[in-house]
Amino acid sequence: MRHGWPTDQELRQTFHAELERVLTGGGPRSCTGLDNDTDDALWAIASAEPADREALVPAAYRAFAGQLDGSNAARWHEELELRFAERERRRQSETG
Repeated sequence: MRHGWPTDQELRQTFHAELERVLTGGGPRSCTGLDNDTDDALWAIASAEPADREALVPAAYRAFAGQLDGSNAARWHEELELRFAERERRRQSETG
């Protein structure tokens, strides 16, 4: 069992291993420490036709960079806050 968060170096190793896995026709493993955006990009590669996989690699690198710099998490939190605010606006308009 793992304790604590993976380091950036561990995440880089995992990302490159998963990228190699999907480029050779496998699917990404679960519970890797990679975030949803990165995982989605890897699944896009895994789901693509073999001839189209390389074209999706830059998007996977961008998604992974967003995980490392925190922008994926920041966007996720912002979207969550917007959903909560919209829910509150609807609740207030329904109760008048």
